[in-house]
Amino acid sequence: MSQPHNPQTEEPQLDENQIIALRREKLNELRKHGTAFPNQYKRDAFAGDLQAQYGSLEKAELDPQEIPVKVAGRMMLQRAMGKASFATIQDVSGQIQVYVNNQGVGEDVHNAFKHWDLGDIIGVEGSLFKTNHGELTVRASKLHLLTKSLRPLPDKHKGLTDQEQKYRQRYADLITNQDSRDTFIKRSKIIQAVRNYMVNERYLEVETPMMHPIPGGATAKPFVTHHNALDMPLYLRIAPELYLKRLVVGGLERVFEINRSFRNEGMSTRHNPEFTMMEFYEAFCTYERMMEMTEGVIRHAAKEVCGNAKVSYNGKEVDLESPFERLTILEAIKKYNPQYTDEQLNDAEWLKKEIVKHGEKIPPSPGIGSLQLALFEGCAESKLWNPTFIIDYPVEVSPLARASDTKPGLTDRFELFIVGRELANGYSELNDPEDQAARFKAQVAQKDAGDDEAMHYDADYIRAMEYGLPPTGGSGIGLDRLVMLLTDAPSIRDVILFPQMRPE
Repeated sequence: MSQPHNPQTEEPQLDENQIIALRREKLNELRKHGTAFPNQYKRDAFAGDLQAQYGSLEKAELDPQEIPVKVAGRMMLQRAMGKASFATIQDVSGQIQVYVNNQGVGEDVHNAFKHWDLGDIIGVEGSLFKTNHGELTVRASKLHLLTKSLRPLPDKHKGLTDQEQKYRQRYADLITNQDSRDTFIKRSKIIQAVRNYMVNERYLEVETPMMHPIPGGATAKPFVTHHNALDMPLYLRIAPELYLKRLVVGGLERVFEINRSFRNEGMSTRHNPEFTMMEFYEAFCTYERMMEMTEGVIRHAAKEVCGNAKVSYNGKEVDLESPFERLTILEAIKKYNPQYTDEQLNDAEWLKKEIVKHGEKIPPSPGIGSLQLALFEGCAESKLWNPTFIIDYPVEVSPLARASDTKPGLTDRFELFIVGRELANGYSELNDPEDQAARFKAQVAQKDAGDDEAMHYDADYIRAMEYGLPPTGGSGIGLDRLVMLLTDAPSIRDVILFPQMRPE
């Protein structure tokens, strides 16, 4: 028997540039003999489907059927040995083994196959059988080299070990890392579960502009671009809120948008400048209903995708099944810092000193409410592991929320925290156009005083409100963070296919 030809043992002896050069030579030979990248091959089966349908059959039951199949995928393993060879190909559904011999495909094709490389995309026609070890395999009768891979795959055992390289070369990460593939398949299912829940609640899915003449709907620094034909600045959307509420004015009483938004701010394990969230608005309801909806959609997504509303994150259980806890900002501070007194928590100078002690910045317009919020962010937020709605936010940090009828200086607003990070934000919407105009003016004053994140004055939105915005509740859920939670991902970059990176 001749010596086995095995690219897996030969290629690592060469550096990457040498491997690429050799593969380019092979591609040049292919070009001389016809189409190097054929496009006529049609598969009729997926590896994972074949495994599910036939994997449990015994060899004696399967082999006589000689079930014909046409599969295609990337060659991940190859054992080329004299008159018989094996390979493993991978498609979107899974992997399947291929058996190649002279009798099946002919000696010339078999010899050519021995010089194909790991990473090549191939088509295999043949019949199913079980090896003596019980592995489902395609006995090849025809082979097709569909795409020549010019770069070597990452190490088949280690994959891409450098985390930054995984983010930069997601394509290579997905080829070699089943966990990464599973994460993004799960992401798609989570978003579909969210969408289905909303539709079942009689919400209408809509699309609103991503380029705004006035940035609004959140306190954040926008990305700025320019429209040449109109000769005007435009801003990438920081939130869809004001457009969605215009639709509620127009009579579309329950709307939601799964949207990409953009904020020109820092990057971290939980922040990417481009991110996905869902915002939804419902007429004739309050923030109480929005909390119920937010809780319901998260619990539904967990059950649909994870099979259970009790999930594990970073080795610790997160209970999405039990009713979510509700605390005011002050109740949360005191729950985790029982040494603080009511007197201290209402003393502006004491609050400022305590905020700095916890490493937080003193807010630009430091009323008592915003100082209490800054202290909460420093001393309590990170401790909210199981789902907790923090309610009753101060007016000065809630420019679009309805003021409470019973609690002066506060709004009917909530934020949801899970595993110590914000996941959702919602409120009873401010629907008094004169109050909204006054709050916009206050935001403009803050912007003039140097606050880059303060809001602009949106005259058209005020005009829309003057037609009459019904009593309305709204909420926004960070879908990237929800995916992080339900896939046990430590960084937002692990759940965004192509996260923003510095130039190489």
